[in-house]
Amino acid sequence: MRQVLSVLLRYAALAAGALAAVGGMLAQGGRFSPLLDMLTHFAPIYAGLAIAALLAAGLGGRPRRAALVLAMVGLGASAALLAPEYLRPAEPAAPASAPGQLKVIQFNAYKRNADIGRVADWLIAQNPDIVTLQEARHDLRDLLLRRTGWSVAGAHEHVMIFSRAKRIGMRRPPLGPTAFTYLSATFASASGPYEVITTHLDWPNGRFFQGQHADLARLTAQIPRRRMILTGDLNTTPWSFTLRRTDRALGLARRDRALWSYPARLGRWDWPLPVLPIDHIYAGPGWRVVSLTRGPNLGSDHYPLVIVLAPVAPR
Repeated sequence: MRQVLSVLLRYAALAAGALAAVGGMLAQGGRFSPLLDMLTHFAPIYAGLAIAALLAAGLGGRPRRAALVLAMVGLGASAALLAPEYLRPAEPAAPASAPGQLKVIQFNAYKRNADIGRVADWLIAQNPDIVTLQEARHDLRDLLLRRTGWSVAGAHEHVMIFSRAKRIGMRRPPLGPTAFTYLSATFASASGPYEVITTHLDWPNGRFFQGQHADLARLTAQIPRRRMILTGDLNTTPWSFTLRRTDRALGLARRDRALWSYPARLGRWDWPLPVLPIDHIYAGPGWRVVSLTRGPNLGSDHYPLVIVLAPVAPR
């Protein structure tokens, strides 16, 4: 039995190492190929497979050289995808006592989410200044408006911006053939006006996905960015080359760092461990982060993100 187990572990190590190496190396082609860039989103899986291959090779007796080589290649390739997200410089934080704080919630509420009462209860209890919703059901909109004094921008859209203060402007530009959902609104505050944008992009296998990222950067560039806050379900992980290009093109700082937000559930069942950080929050240089946390499972397939920002006094 011990010999059989040893053989099985060796073959498992070889298979896991091969998957990690092939997936990780092909994903490097995402630098120039949108198709191969889809593979970058699974970088944590390649890393896990590579580590499992190393362990299996060791437990299976004398390690097979091929399994070890494949595992090391897979681990190196996945680390090359993951490391830039964890090593990028951190933005200066604001103290908890910073004046003029703004609390913003980003949440893909999920159009099939039947538990809108729990969603509304949690959102209201957070006492936010701004709530940006994607896949916003209109019955959830009605429930929030009925129970609060909030205002809503994009009331008839599938992305909405709720606010305690009334907006002073709203913008829904023509989007062209890529046709992603996009909404911006301007609000007043004691420290000056600020812009809030929310968006929802397609899955990365969509025909218009790359164009949506380009259009998002183009539309954002048309608005002053110093006091801008951009949130959304971008359906893109931070280890993809697409999001790295978008980070540079937006001219904003992405304030989340590998904050796993999907899935909270699959179909009718809760999922114990989110594996994809695809919801994001950006802010211009006129803001500093006081805190950034992930909210609870609210019946959506996404977790909400909660950020508290403080304004930076202009120099």
